[in-house]
Amino acid sequence: MNASMTPRERIRAALRFQNTDRTPRDLAGMRSTGISAFAYPDLVRALGLPPRLPRVYDVGQMLALPEVDVLDALDCDVVPVEGDVCTNAFDEPERWHEYDFGGRLPALVRNPGQFTLRDDGTVTASSSGRADGEHDLRMPTGSYVFDALHGGQPIDLESDLHMDDLELVRERQADAVPSRERIEAVGAYCERARTATSRAIMFAGLSAHLGYPGGFPHWSMICLTEPDYVHAYHEIVTDTAVRQIEALLPRIAGSIDLLMLNADDQGLQDRTILPPALFRELYVPYYRKVTAAVHRIAPEVKCFLHSCGAVYDLIDDIADCGFDVLNPVQWPAGGRTAAEWRARADGRLVLWGGGVNTQSTMPLGTITQIQDEARRTVASLGDGGGYVFCAIHNLLAEIGGEKVVAMYGAVE
Repeated sequence: MNASMTPRERIRAALRFQNTDRTPRDLAGMRSTGISAFAYPDLVRALGLPPRLPRVYDVGQMLALPEVDVLDALDCDVVPVEGDVCTNAFDEPERWHEYDFGGRLPALVRNPGQFTLRDDGTVTASSSGRADGEHDLRMPTGSYVFDALHGGQPIDLESDLHMDDLELVRERQADAVPSRERIEAVGAYCERARTATSRAIMFAGLSAHLGYPGGFPHWSMICLTEPDYVHAYHEIVTDTAVRQIEALLPRIAGSIDLLMLNADDQGLQDRTILPPALFRELYVPYYRKVTAAVHRIAPEVKCFLHSCGAVYDLIDDIADCGFDVLNPVQWPAGGRTAAEWRARADGRLVLWGGGVNTQSTMPLGTITQIQDEARRTVASLGDGGGYVFCAIHNLLAEIGGEKVVAMYGAVE
């Protein structure tokens, strides 16, 4: 083991597959390693910290942005920086305003005007975050997240598949490169975060622009039936991504450690969404183009992919994409073990997550079962560096604070 490290040193060592003084830890370094705003007050209570209103920084998932004292108490090593609008590396009280979600959750939000309380207790919201935006999200009484009609992914099996005209796609991308003013604002924000914290910084604000446009069912069928269209579409959007990276990354590279490059779920509970060979054909070359641009401009900045589900069969392909980090390490999906994931990653991918199963163990298990699973996972994934601990995806509303404290406390 090394002598005591700073949080940033600890994460950077793990990203280089080096041993660390203890297992690196994350809570809310990105929007799939966080905690529900409904669960957050109980975590604060369980840690013995002063009560406070949770800052809801992800409205759809209703996620809380943890304060520094919570990260300190849990020994967490990462903070997010989202463009120039959100971080917990330093306090920005002027950006947060009270809203109580119909009396269900006194909280702080960035724009109370984006919400409306209906007579039946449902809260509606604009996904754009603007007060004048379409209210396309709703959180009924009894729900703990916002959702859209059909989960935001409607599909009509009686009609032909809709495919955007590629020339229109290209035109929409024409002005996507940030302005000099925007680049400077984001750069200054990242610099402020860098000087404010000794934790590693995960930046969200550049993307590969790949995924499932129009929804999983719709885009999956296009991939299967119109691969030439997908190639052309991916060529356009990744060209844009590279231009954005070339414009912004040189300004922020010295202030960040990880680039949250894409949240692109490729797994179901028991298998991949697309056949692995199709993912290899339609996605790998385009991801590689984007990650190559990042590594050329900023060799020390690591590319982070979030991809849920049973993606074990894609691990080699994800490494071939040029990603450095894979999250959430959902090893129970597909019936694999954490040890199998570690062996398959084999020093090519840092594994970030996988700590405790948030679908079963966290909500249904005892504290002892949570601790045992956390220890087993770290024993399988954490030997020799290349691992950062957190739960498999976000800690949801029903998770009591003592369980969260026990999960992190079990990790050495």
